[in-house]
Amino acid sequence: MKKLTYAIPVVVIAVVGVLSSVFVVDEREKALVLQFGQIRAVKEKPGLNFKVPLIQEVVKYDDRILSLDTDAIEVTPSDDRRLVVDAFARYRISDVVQFRQAVGVGGIRVAEDRLSSILNAQIREVLGADQVTSDTILSQDRRVLMTRIRDQARTSARSLGIEVVDVRLKQTNLPQQNLDATFARMKAEREREAADEIARGNEAAQRVRALADRTVVETLSEAEREAQVTRGEADAKRNAIFAEAFGADPEFFAFYRSLQAYEKALKGGNSSLVLTPDSEFFDYLKADGASK
Repeated sequence: MKKLTYAIPVVVIAVVGVLSSVFVVDEREKALVLQFGQIRAVKEKPGLNFKVPLIQEVVKYDDRILSLDTDAIEVTPSDDRRLVVDAFARYRISDVVQFRQAVGVGGIRVAEDRLSSILNAQIREVLGADQVTSDTILSQDRRVLMTRIRDQARTSARSLGIEVVDVRLKQTNLPQQNLDATFARMKAEREREAADEIARGNEAAQRVRALADRTVVETLSEAEREAQVTRGEADAKRNAIFAEAFGADPEFFAFYRSLQAYEKALKGGNSSLVLTPDSEFFDYLKADGASK
């Protein structure tokens, strides 16, 4: 019974020791076996592995391609036109031993801080080169610039045990004050163009109105001329008819004209007509004149 009592703790300790000495490396990971902070083994293949319990510890790192977004920074190309640039990088831990020696217990956090500093330095260096202008950065040619940034950052990041897979510029914008100035300049340019268009439109409208007014004057003048001609022809025909009628019966024509004069002169109104009794105007109102 006493043997059984002593055996149970021994078995428990043995089981715990065996379990604490076993660790599994995933296919997405790399592992380091550390003893008192010193690297004793590197486990890069997935599977079951062993370590010395209590003395050794296992540190695992992601073996996949990781992503890093950099903070936006200002760069000044050769044309002195400042730009705000932010980028992202794809990287992986290529040498886990060198990575551990470079970043220590800080791990990924420290590594990404250092990698961000490397990327920002290379971005400033490449985009601030003599032959690089803001137009180049904003055009399709910036692919060449991104490749140059990647290659130079890859060289600098090797000391961290990191391989830079790719670097891309996410956004390339003008600073806010430059954006405001650019917007104001574009607005002024558009307003100037609008004023020019309005002036040209007013000028064209004036030409159209002047042409229409001239056409109206010409049309009225032509109509008036034709009316004068028509009236003149009518008056000529009327006079011819009167002359023919006068020639046919002068006495009747004189009588007709006198009646017309009476009709116009003897209307009611404020006007007064003073004539002598023996005036010829009343010949056809007299009995003897009527008989004639």
